[in-house]
Amino acid sequence: MTKLIRRVVKTSHGDIALEESVQEGLPVLLIHGNSSCRGVFRHQLDGPLAARHRLIAFDLPGHGESSNAPDPSRTYLRGGLADAAVELLGELGIDEAVVLGWSLGGHIGIDMIARFPGLKGLMISGTPPVGRDTMAQGFTGLPQAGAASREHLSGAEIDAFVQGIFGDSAEPFLRDAVARADGRMRKRLFEGLRAGLNADQREIVETSVIPLAVVNGGADRIVNLDYFDSVSYGNLWGGQCVRLPGLGHAPFWQSPETFDPVLTRFLADIEANRATG
Repeated sequence: MTKLIRRVVKTSHGDIALEESVQEGLPVLLIHGNSSCRGVFRHQLDGPLAARHRLIAFDLPGHGESSNAPDPSRTYLRGGLADAAVELLGELGIDEAVVLGWSLGGHIGIDMIARFPGLKGLMISGTPPVGRDTMAQGFTGLPQAGAASREHLSGAEIDAFVQGIFGDSAEPFLRDAVARADGRMRKRLFEGLRAGLNADQREIVETSVIPLAVVNGGADRIVNLDYFDSVSYGNLWGGQCVRLPGLGHAPFWQSPETFDPVLTRFLADIEANRATG
């Protein structure tokens, strides 16, 4: 097993807890979803990927072992969380990286395109790149999805939220992560969406030249998989969105043996383009 380094980095968005593998090379920043934590990437951090790549997983402000944001109105917007990720990279002395963003983490990754000039590639999973007028088209509207926007959640709501995302692959720490998450983040995040405070992510991915991989579980019931295919991506890796048969909203967690080879191929292509570019 690859040795991991754990530390806390101070930023203007709060203290950020992270762990990283010690390999050299192009860093890969792993960004988790709404009310989750970096532990959701445990299989990648404990597996062969970490032996070959410098993986960096961190807890977003208001999540996991990171502190709550000192200014929630600033940080708990999609752009604010992207700013926090970019500031973290700066504090780590990283000027080039690939991002794997899951669910909300993918939205953060898309917002990083305009904020981080060193972004060499982006993989999103469970993240419909919606525009301001296509929000409803990207998601299925399952009942438990309402918990994603509420500040206060009951125990039953937390259970339904975790079950809806992870199904039978859920572990107790994933429920604990939802219970720990700063509810102000959920509330402020969706306030920002309703107020139109976010960039048009469909436009971003349709005009960006950054290599973008779209990898979803083929049985994801939270997002509208057909919506992904309707987007005219500016630089879609492989020329098509990838659906992994039988997997749900968190395919990298549910079946790393299926997901990780796809990520490995993407990283190899990024490295090859970087070497020849």
